[in-house]
Parts: sequence; structure tokens; C-alpha cells
Amino acid sequence: MNGQQRGGPLRGVRIVELTKVWAGPYTGKLLAFLGAEVIRVESEKSLDVTRFYGVSDINNAPGFKAVNPQKLSVQIDMKSKAGVELILSLVQKSDVLIENLRPGAVKRLGLGYETVKNAKPDIIYASMGMHGNEGPLSYQTGYAPCFAALSGLSSLVGYEGQPPAGMNVRYADSTFGAAAALAIVAALFHRRHTGEGQYVDVSAVESMTSMIGDSVMDYLLNGTIETCHGNRHPDMAPHGVYPCQDDEWISIATATDSAWCQLAEIMGSPELARDERFSSLPHRKRNEDILDRLLASWTVRHSAAPLANQLQARGVAAIKSVNSMDLVADGHLWNRGFYHEVTESDGSTRTIVGPGWKMSRGASITLGAPRLGEHNAYIFGKVLGLSAEEQQKLADAGISR
Repeated sequence: MNGQQRGGPLRGVRIVELTKVWAGPYTGKLLAFLGAEVIRVESEKSLDVTRFYGVSDINNAPGFKAVNPQKLSVQIDMKSKAGVELILSLVQKSDVLIENLRPGAVKRLGLGYETVKNAKPDIIYASMGMHGNEGPLSYQTGYAPCFAALSGLSSLVGYEGQPPAGMNVRYADSTFGAAAALAIVAALFHRRHTGEGQYVDVSAVESMTSMIGDSVMDYLLNGTIETCHGNRHPDMAPHGVYPCQDDEWISIATATDSAWCQLAEIMGSPELARDERFSSLPHRKRNEDILDRLLASWTVRHSAAPLANQLQARGVAAIKSVNSMDLVADGHLWNRGFYHEVTESDGSTRTIVGPGWKMSRGASITLGAPRLGEHNAYIFGKVLGLSAEEQQKLADAGISR
């Protein structure tokens, strides 16, 4: 159970997680992958929706398992005075607290930053909200589609000349969660050098807006309102997804004139590289509709995977568009350790998506998501030092259920 045994840059760091749904738990997941000991505070009275959505077994919910591997679970009723005192005791033995509850909820519970800071002066307290905790909109709450829409990102997702199609529902949560994790790591680095904790206020909308900083600055400086442009790229042409045989698709992008020349040769039409309409990037951008039609009429006669391999061999960026099964079967991802085998509490094993980084001294990732309250004895006994009798009293009073 000791986080030190797992290694990683955050070995020895203990994190208390008061989070729900996806973005907050995703933050804890990334920090657990870096070696931190992440403790989820849960209770039967206030279950995370991902524990029961679409399933009858709260310990076997795919959504919960996807975002909570390598974590510990302790049951504490945080709506009770005794439960709040337990959490504050746990904070005193921890380094970070993460919360993404509804605006004002932690203060009403008695777990606001000032209270927690009094219990642990050098605590790093990360609060995650749709608009952060300051300003006229800080009272609002929302989910990933709201984050993406209010940030401006969703207005750019769609095909040219058509209304915005909206963003993938999970992208905003994972991006917001990653931003919070990065901020926490920075705060830990700061504390290591100064001894100071800090309050980290993370806004989902601001996090998402940072993903389209170029579009925002173009508007602020030039008044330009960017619109949907499908798969096109301002500095590449061609840059798109094209049909292939058997209802497959291929992504092709050329960033240089030389790459375009190679593509034209593979197409069996080297003269296209000399065609005035396509001889340089500005010309290709002006004639992109024609260029895309030419490519589509060529790719549709080929199978996607072999064609991608042929293009890659000649230095042209290309890849078959893949589905979930393709990703799971991808040998490159397996060889690079992208997938990890973890052990569930019942002894079974399953495959999970691991971290998006490689480290020479990374943390081991061996555990699946926890059962509700699976680590009560460890947290109450070893971490908080409560006797068996004291733990039984908590259970009898409903504080640890």
C-alpha cells in the first residue's frame, strides 16, 4: 500500500480526492500514474454517478474503472461533523487536496481552503470549477459539453459552411483534468523549493480556451472570427481524411512542397507537383477543394492500411483512421507500453490505457479501480492511527459507510 514502493516522481506524495464524475478523478488518475498515493473519499450516501450509471454493481462500473485505477477508496460521510473532522485529520497527513464539487459546496461542508489550511498550513488545495472560484460567473456549474462550448472551442468543430458540430464529450473533461494535474505538479515543485503551499484555482472554461489561443488572439488583435473548416490546416495542404476501400478512411497531411512532390509521385501523377494550381502551399490552399477531390478519387481505389504504409515509407504523413478495436490491436502501442495490465480486488486482471508519457524512473501501475471503501482499514488504521474499536464506532455510527 505504501506509495514509496511504486516509485515515480511523486512517490511519497499523498493526495486526498474529493471529486466526482470525470475531470476531477482524471486529475487524480494522472497523479497516481506519477506515483502519488491518491485517496478517494466516498460514501454510500453520496456515490459518484460513474459508480452506478448503467450498472447494478457499483464496484464493476466501466466508467468508474476507466478513470480511477491505482487509487485507494475510503468511506467517510463528509456531510457529518465527525466525517469532516476525519477528512481534516487525513489532510494533516497529506500533501494535496483536490475538489471539483459544486460551487460553494466544500465551504458549506466545512472544508474550504482556509479551514483546510489551518489544519495543514503547507497544503496544496486544488479547486476545479467551470469558471473557477472568482468572478461573476463563478456560481455556475456544468459538465464537459458546457466547458467546450463556453470556451469557444465547439464553435470551431465542424465542416466548412456548416453549423458547428460540437466537441467530443470527453475531450473537455480530460483536458481540464490534465491542466489541473499540471498545476498541482507545479505547486508541489514550488513547495519543494519554498516550503509554501498554495490555493490552485482551475477554471474549466479557461483551460479549454487555452486550446484555441491562436484563434482568440486573432480575434483580439485583428477582429477575426474564425469559423469551422473541417479537417483543414492553415499551414498544410493537403490536410484531410479521405475515403478508401471497404468503408475505411485515411488521414494525409503534407507540410512541405517536397512532401507534396512525393505524394504526387505515389499517386502516379508527378505532373501535379508542377501544376500551377498546386506548385506551392499558397496555390494549394487556394485550390484546396479541387485538390481534395483529386486525392479522394485516388484513395478510394486503395486499402487504407497498405496505402498509409506506402506513404509513410516515402516521408508523407499518413495513417489509417482507426476504431477502438484497431487501437487495442495496435502492436506499436503495445510495444511502447501504452497499455498496462492491472489486477482487480477480486484477483482478476484487465487491460487499461496507461499514461501518455515514458519515464526512465516511472511509477509502477498495477492496480485497478478500488471497491467502495476497500481501503478503510488501511486509511483509518495505518494512516490515521485509529484503533479497531474506534473504527467500529465509526462504522456503527454510519460515518464510515
